[in-house]
Amino acid sequence: MISQPLKPYVIGLDLGGTNSVFGIVDSRGDIKATTAIKTQSYNKVDDYVNASVEALQIIIDQVGGIDKIKAMGIGAPNANYYKGTIEYAPNIVWGHDCIVPLADMFSQKLGIPVAITNDANAAAIGEMTYGVARGMKNFIMLTLGTGVGSGIVINGQLVYGCDGFAGELGHVIMRRENGRTCGCGRTGCLEAYCSATGVARTARELLSTSNEPSMLRDMKPEDITSFDVSVAANKGDDLAKRVYDFTGEMLGEACADFAAFASPEAFIFFGGLTKAGDLIMDPIKKSYDEHVFHIFKGKAQFLISGLDGSSAAVLGASAIGWDIQE
Repeated sequence: MISQPLKPYVIGLDLGGTNSVFGIVDSRGDIKATTAIKTQSYNKVDDYVNASVEALQIIIDQVGGIDKIKAMGIGAPNANYYKGTIEYAPNIVWGHDCIVPLADMFSQKLGIPVAITNDANAAAIGEMTYGVARGMKNFIMLTLGTGVGSGIVINGQLVYGCDGFAGELGHVIMRRENGRTCGCGRTGCLEAYCSATGVARTARELLSTSNEPSMLRDMKPEDITSFDVSVAANKGDDLAKRVYDFTGEMLGEACADFAAFASPEAFIFFGGLTKAGDLIMDPIKKSYDEHVFHIFKGKAQFLISGLDGSSAAVLGASAIGWDIQE
């Protein structure tokens, strides 16, 4: 149950490499107030937490004070749900070379329970609490952004594994030979192909290995982004459409493998690449049907997140707060 008449709100923090966005959220998923600070403006975590609490105090007062707040949830890169820590996050200046007990630090400053999980897990919890996964007990969330993140829900529970870091489906190896180098240091990972950066990379490869006409040739190869590919594909550019065919085919193949261990009722996609709509979803479904083990055929839905992109991360983080047992 998430109705708390005496404490009707939770705080959600979407902690990104550039911005930290805070929202105060009610049990229906309505964001009542928001504020933000620059994550990288602080070299020390203590300064970051102090600045966060200072910014938060203004919107906490707007909803009636801290007595109205049940808890706080944080979605962040390299976050460990079990320990309440951020561990060696490469893109956070105060957290890239150490383990930061961020949940405890916020809890001590605010006087409320605080939980933390990685951003893709937060998205999955948000979808289950407020979005298209309401009522689902088994689904896989795939976030297609700068990287490929995932949150796996089985029997109504998020999968954390023994150490809090389970669910890194973006780093399943899809190409065993001559695979692309991934940001994680390995080669052939799903993320190296099916993230926004992977899509741009595929476009550059197709442009360099063919003479096929494309409006993308008007750009410097290094300037091409996944958004540019999407614009070109929507205008009927055949080479750009082939980029999405390739990307969707690999995602469908990966989902067919994921079905073998999780048997989800749905795969839910979130992030910038989903804006391509049928251009990517159709090849995903086609490839999935071609590769999935026959006993799983026709069982999983393929859905795009129902949460508004600008607020989804805050909602996901806030959803963790409702689950905290005081």
